[in-house]
Amino acid sequence: MKINVWNTILQLSKERGVGPSVIVNAIEESLRVASSKYFTHNEEIYISFRPERGELRVYTIKQVTDQPKNMAKEISLEEAKKIKPSSAVGESVEIDLPSDTLGRIAAQAAKQVIFQKVRDAEQEKIFDEFAPRLGEIVTGIVRRFENNNIILEVNKIDVLFPYREKLQNEEFQRGDRVKAVIIQVLKGNKGPQVIVSRTNPKFLAKLLELEIPEIANGNIEIRDIVRQPGERAKVAVLTNEKDIDPIGACIGVKGNRILSISKELNGEKIDIIEWSSNPISYAKAALSPAKVGKITILNKNEKTMEAIASKDQLSLAIGKKGTNVKLASKLVGWRIAIKQE
Repeated sequence: MKINVWNTILQLSKERGVGPSVIVNAIEESLRVASSKYFTHNEEIYISFRPERGELRVYTIKQVTDQPKNMAKEISLEEAKKIKPSSAVGESVEIDLPSDTLGRIAAQAAKQVIFQKVRDAEQEKIFDEFAPRLGEIVTGIVRRFENNNIILEVNKIDVLFPYREKLQNEEFQRGDRVKAVIIQVLKGNKGPQVIVSRTNPKFLAKLLELEIPEIANGNIEIRDIVRQPGERAKVAVLTNEKDIDPIGACIGVKGNRILSISKELNGEKIDIIEWSSNPISYAKAALSPAKVGKITILNKNEKTMEAIASKDQLSLAIGKKGTNVKLASKLVGWRIAIKQE
């Protein structure tokens, strides 16, 4: 049967971004499924499809016998002669799907399977593109709002930005550009779901890496990050390079590096501290910007300690709604109690 679909396949391939072979395989599979309604004895179906030449043939092969028992593989001499007059017992005969039936199948039954196959290929392509990019920052354009999610368009792909992953007091409108980090790439029944966040510590870590060359090149290591998104974050850094001041390098001249990151995070205050293996030294640094006095370990097993702060440093050490001491405790991994001097 002569058909003219090659140009359509090439066009569909270009539009959907999948290889022509994927579409050709989808058409072959759809023909195989649909032709089983014509070959009703579970025959083995052969397909010869060369779209670039405009050739399509669907057929089965049966053995000619006097008394056929296996209808899937055998055919009577009488029936065989209707197909091929020179047929003889013991020979094989090829039985083609009638052209009118083939034409109808190619136009109808194939359509849905082709669509599904192309859709599956698109979804696989999306997953393969985004799965290796976990932890990477992307910029998307707000397209719509649905089911407590903001839908961003990233490289023509819909990406989920859940409301819970946006910073406090952030409001977005259609057309806004949003920068966020990829935190999940999931395979689902409705296709892959790419989920991004602005509250995840990975977002801040990536912003620091992009803004601070010493972090990007590995001279400064980020050991830990804790955040109260939109309010305050604490970042513990470490360097083995003697001529690098890790805190100064992260803050930048007149605070320019850290201020640009804070601006991206809706004014979130970022404390850069030096990591230490000594819990007391680490806790004293973690409570910055407050300057606390003596820190005493109360219970090593329960990991509790007490920090003494002067009257003018007390509220700063505790922080608004206790944010500073809570974040410091989380960063160090010890519960810190603040007492006035």
